[in-house]
Amino acid sequence: MTAQRIVLIGGSGFIGSAIAARLCAASHDVLIPTRHRSRAAHLLLLPTAEVVDADVHDPAQLASLLRGADAVVNLVGILHSRPGTPYGADFARAHVELPRKIVAACRDAAVPRLVHVSALGANPNGPSAYQRSKAAGEAAIHAGDDMLATTILRPSVVFGRGDSFLNLFARLVRLFPVLPLAGAQARFQPVYVEDVAEVVLRGLDDPARGGKTFELGGPHVYALRDLVGYIAALLGRHPLIIALPERLALLQAALMELAPQPLMSRDNVLSMRVDNVTAAPLPYDVTPTPLETVAPAWICNDTPRARVRNRVH
Repeated sequence: MTAQRIVLIGGSGFIGSAIAARLCAASHDVLIPTRHRSRAAHLLLLPTAEVVDADVHDPAQLASLLRGADAVVNLVGILHSRPGTPYGADFARAHVELPRKIVAACRDAAVPRLVHVSALGANPNGPSAYQRSKAAGEAAIHAGDDMLATTILRPSVVFGRGDSFLNLFARLVRLFPVLPLAGAQARFQPVYVEDVAEVVLRGLDDPARGGKTFELGGPHVYALRDLVGYIAALLGRHPLIIALPERLALLQAALMELAPQPLMSRDNVLSMRVDNVTAAPLPYDVTPTPLETVAPAWICNDTPRARVRNRVH
């Protein structure tokens, strides 16, 4: 694959960091705009990455960032928003308006390739504002299909070292002997972050597949309750997991929304009405990584005793 200049929007986050590392390893020049450069300090060591201060929501700044780029990867996504119909203002800004601005900027800068990372379950008629806003963002991307080669990726929940999914439950399991669990029977198909990064890398080299949407899932489907039980078993814990009916789950989430950084929202609970699974294989012949083969490496070692041992050795 010929070296390219790639703009990675949302590249300082968990998924973006894995993609940036994969792109740099393939000798691509990667430009990563961020409004909080200190949060992207871990990317400064990547040999062909450039981290710049920028507001990607500003059309003028976005146009400047995309000038001379061969491709753009958009990873921007949020889990919580103020309420609204059909989705709140925060979802609208991040999931709908920004993709629309990116398509326009790609057109103006003659960028030929755009990869947009959406979410499994995106649906204009979905039960949650999150799902509806993700679908509206996909529609904005498809509106640019006649101008550039676009690919939409819809991952299930993404796991890996530093994720906010498995690691969240690991923290809760360590802290609480009883876990009231919303959406205990909801089904997920976790996909490894490195597999997502590999799909992005290979997809950038395949403009002929423009205008396509790919669903990304791991090799196994789990009920949320079983995933939490697995994490607990790895840690040698035996919490009492109480499956909450939706009415109580919504009440629990409403209380959590009062926190500055809520772990759960009522909209998240509504999202779990729909199973987050897919029958599609990973594209570009990427082999999905089983959660059980990699998760123990960081779940079991992320304890105070292990951290001290690792520093000593």
